[in-house]
Amino acid sequence: MNKIIITLIAVSLLFTGCKDRPKESNVTKKNETEHTEQHTESNTVGNDWMQEIKTNDGAKWIANPETNEGVVRMRSVLTTNNPKELNDYHTIADALNEEKNYVIKECTMKGSSHDNLHVWLLPLIEKIDALKEANTLAEAQHIYKSIEQNVNAYNDYFE
Repeated sequence: MNKIIITLIAVSLLFTGCKDRPKESNVTKKNETEHTEQHTESNTVGNDWMQEIKTNDGAKWIANPETNEGVVRMRSVLTTNNPKELNDYHTIADALNEEKNYVIKECTMKGSSHDNLHVWLLPLIEKIDALKEANTLAEAQHIYKSIEQNVNAYNDYFE
């Protein structure tokens, strides 16, 4: 009889202990989620793509004229605007998005030049989307600078 009582007490302590564990688990999951979101944000506005992009055996890739034109227009959006408010950054994001859509629609590049254009373009798309969704002026300024770096680096790889 004593063995049964001791076993029941042990089992009830085990179940009681398990009730507290999900709280700890939820906190851990929340912290992991926050860390993942912060890591994702830093990747979104970073320029890790520069480690992936290749040159054409040391030379620049030949881009189609429409792609070059779209990038020139993106650069113009960045240089002709002087954003001061969060709304200004959202407006710039919309203008950049239009030019990015033009580049995508008009791109006729093939092969390695096209593949490397995607290495340059995909992070830019994420940054433009992030700028549209920016909630603070500081966040928008940070993303905007990364977009400028991305757009200005285009001519290092394409002509």
